[in-house]
Amino acid sequence: MIRINQVKLPLDHSEDALQRYVLEVLSISEQQLVDIHVFKRGYDARKKNQITLIYTLDVTLTDVDEEQLLKGFEDDHNVRVSPDTEYKYVATAPANLTERPIVIGMGPCGVFVALILAQMGFKPIVLERGKSVHERAKDTFRFWRTSELNTESNVQFGEGGAGTFSDGKLYSQVKDPGFKGLKVKQEFVAAGAPAEIIYVSKPHIGTYKLVTMVEKMRRKIIELGGEIRFETRVDEINIEGTGEDQHVTGVTLNGGEVINSKHVVAAIGHSARDTFQMLHDKGVYMEAQSFSIGFRIEHKQEMIDKARFGKSAGHPLLGAADYKLVHHCKNGRSVYSFCMCPGGVVVAATSEEHAVVTNGMSQYSRSERNANSAIVVGISPEDFDNDPLQGVALQRKLERNAYIMGGSNYDAPAQMVGDFLAAGEGKPYEAVEPSYKPNVKMTDLSDALPDFAIEAIREALPAFAKKIRGFDSKDAMLTGVETRTSSPVQIKRGADFQSINTKGLYPGGEGAGYAGGILSAGIDGIKIAEAVALDMLKNA
Repeated sequence: MIRINQVKLPLDHSEDALQRYVLEVLSISEQQLVDIHVFKRGYDARKKNQITLIYTLDVTLTDVDEEQLLKGFEDDHNVRVSPDTEYKYVATAPANLTERPIVIGMGPCGVFVALILAQMGFKPIVLERGKSVHERAKDTFRFWRTSELNTESNVQFGEGGAGTFSDGKLYSQVKDPGFKGLKVKQEFVAAGAPAEIIYVSKPHIGTYKLVTMVEKMRRKIIELGGEIRFETRVDEINIEGTGEDQHVTGVTLNGGEVINSKHVVAAIGHSARDTFQMLHDKGVYMEAQSFSIGFRIEHKQEMIDKARFGKSAGHPLLGAADYKLVHHCKNGRSVYSFCMCPGGVVVAATSEEHAVVTNGMSQYSRSERNANSAIVVGISPEDFDNDPLQGVALQRKLERNAYIMGGSNYDAPAQMVGDFLAAGEGKPYEAVEPSYKPNVKMTDLSDALPDFAIEAIREALPAFAKKIRGFDSKDAMLTGVETRTSSPVQIKRGADFQSINTKGLYPGGEGAGYAGGILSAGIDGIKIAEAVALDMLKNA
């Protein structure tokens, strides 16, 4: 099979354009062409009135000496042998294995740790403090309707993790030479995701599809011998020894039960603040890491579509337009867009009482009237003297302040961009209706973030408007606060994926500081599963 990269064709190319391109480039006959498989499809919209589709193709041939054919492309890196993308399991559990690995958390990282271990025969035990995804969805939607918060079952905690209530983006900048990202997507497709997520350049799934997929993946883990316990919080990771001999012996659950294991995966998510504290108190080494704070911004989706795609806005292959923006400010801070949700809504995402946190969510159709994204300012460890848990303290302070600003009832403080830029009062919204539920309180957001962050965002919004016309329009909507962009700590691990000072503890995913989204968390989960399996075999 031969791979052809950088195949560029017009947005509205004919049905046989790919075939004609392949025949011409490879100088072969139609009879020699067996199949064209689209490995990847993206687009270049830098010239919005001349949008180009960009393909990567895998081509199957017959009656062709491929080795001889490729000699003619030695200087063309876009024509090569197709790589082997099949996932290879690194181990198989022995029949006499007596220990079972423990996986804490059932977000994307934990799910893939458990799934891959189960597929290799290691029968993991998964402990999830929240509820099953169906029950969790009920609790989450109830909170949005009635402001009744369940602190153990919400956007942050429960089967599927925080990514379940999101846009379901499946793209990442993580280097993936072993095609683990493809394995993640293939498992999602097997669980009911649209087949297109395998090849489109910016795949997404949406919340409703994710809910049913997570349920199917759970059943698969159980069928393979895994055990999953919901509403089971790990109150203590049991550690013995000191110095180089410090090692994990198991976990203690909220009901007092102790489960012994020498291999414990901490896929706890970026909001497991009590677990961060417990691990810190036990001497597990962690460091402060950069995260970001800011607001959600909403515009009419049709405005974003026109700004990005021009006359091609609404084309079915393009869908609802997204964007990615960054601005480096005069005060030394950087402001950037994060977790952009085309055709989505802003949602209440707190996991703690008396706090307001925003996030973005959309369905697969991306058909809601507004586009939203986080507009956030970078926070570095130096901002809190590198104390590992001071980032958590800052997040809590801002979230509790937002709760008060919103009326102390889980409504969120909000302001139109025009009033925010003019440092004015919070007047009633106009053209862009805020989508946050339960509700918003129009107010002055000047005190919602530290002064440096307010200053940076006020500078960045007009700069963003130079890239997307109308981005700083006066009736665009800001809703606060966005604080859970990533974990404020990193639980340091070595090349063997174990904690650098606690043998047998495998920190992973977003919560441990090693991922930034569903796909990268899933990839990290596969890597950890492989490391756990190999270590268990070595010590069996």
